[in-house]
Amino acid sequence: MRHAVLNLEESRIREVANAGMGRSDVLAFWFGESDESTPEVVRQAAVDSLERGETFYAHNLGLPELRDAVAAYTSRLHGPVGADRIAITSGGVNALMLAVQALVDAGDEVVAVTPVWPNLTAQPCIMGARLRCVALRPQAGGAWTLDMGELLAAITPTTRLLIVNAPNNPTGWTLTAGEQQQILKHCRRTGTWILADEVYERLYYEPTANGCAPSFLDVAGPEDLLVVVQSFSKSFLMTGWRLGWLVMPPDMTQHMGKLIEFNTSCTSVFTQRAGLAALQHADQITPCVVAHLKTCRDTLVPLLQALPGVEVAPARGGMYAFFRLAGQGDSLAVAKRLVAEAGLGLAPGNAFGDEAQGWLRWCFASRDPQRLVDGVQRLKSWLAL
Repeated sequence: MRHAVLNLEESRIREVANAGMGRSDVLAFWFGESDESTPEVVRQAAVDSLERGETFYAHNLGLPELRDAVAAYTSRLHGPVGADRIAITSGGVNALMLAVQALVDAGDEVVAVTPVWPNLTAQPCIMGARLRCVALRPQAGGAWTLDMGELLAAITPTTRLLIVNAPNNPTGWTLTAGEQQQILKHCRRTGTWILADEVYERLYYEPTANGCAPSFLDVAGPEDLLVVVQSFSKSFLMTGWRLGWLVMPPDMTQHMGKLIEFNTSCTSVFTQRAGLAALQHADQITPCVVAHLKTCRDTLVPLLQALPGVEVAPARGGMYAFFRLAGQGDSLAVAKRLVAEAGLGLAPGNAFGDEAQGWLRWCFASRDPQRLVDGVQRLKSWLAL
């Protein structure tokens, strides 16, 4: 087996979850998903597809009608994007891996902004790339910021790919449009590709004209060296469906179809029918999801801020409260203790990068905000021990 695979680190989030799965007394907030089911209109579209017998292979790039719908949806948010730039994938994770496979050779230099969901840093390593991390920095009060000078200095003509996730999992940090323009301009000079993970763009709590976070698609042209990853998981409550998409330069799309053939062949038709229904009802589904998540955020964060020794700032985007506990060391050990001693399931900060040691991630996407209140009470009692 390849050393790159043998040396992969197992998910520390899963390690904590495995310690508490099956326990009815644990309040679980470790995974990045809501406990609310996919809307009925979306589920019914999949049922109808199966009842029609749509159980066969589809086009590598996805159903034409879904690619058209994704292009129209993206265009409403960010300006004209043609269906010739869209590929449907078996989840956002699959989209990310496909992009890395398409762009990175063994030995290439890849720069990633961290802390970040660990898949984004593992995928280049699987391909044999040399990874360099530029760390966000925590400020007083718990917010995280990017040193733009440090990032741009790290991106040189030898840098093949920049990976950036904004809104960010786990910190909630978000790029501004001005920062995206700076990054894009610099990467044009260095010939560096940008892989933008924007799956949380609709889960954004600042007022904007288009109802989403700033996107590289707002500032880039069709021919720029930019690949944007999107997913149905977060904005449409479809995590288990494994459905995502890529936006890329048009001359890359045909080659991406070949790569999909050798990975998954295609995305299941009934899943794509569900995605099509989600987009057709996006104006009803997503605003309700975002409004509820904002209520959850605004329930949880003040309660955490009131606890002694807790440092946390409201996330501008995403579905997480990322907080630091004073006097606590190894995040993984703390998270395991919380499961065992408090019945509280959180993700350890050091799962997302060494710079997040001492932090914990709390997914606040809860159908019932009272679960968040109960969880804080468990944390408060544990801290008082």
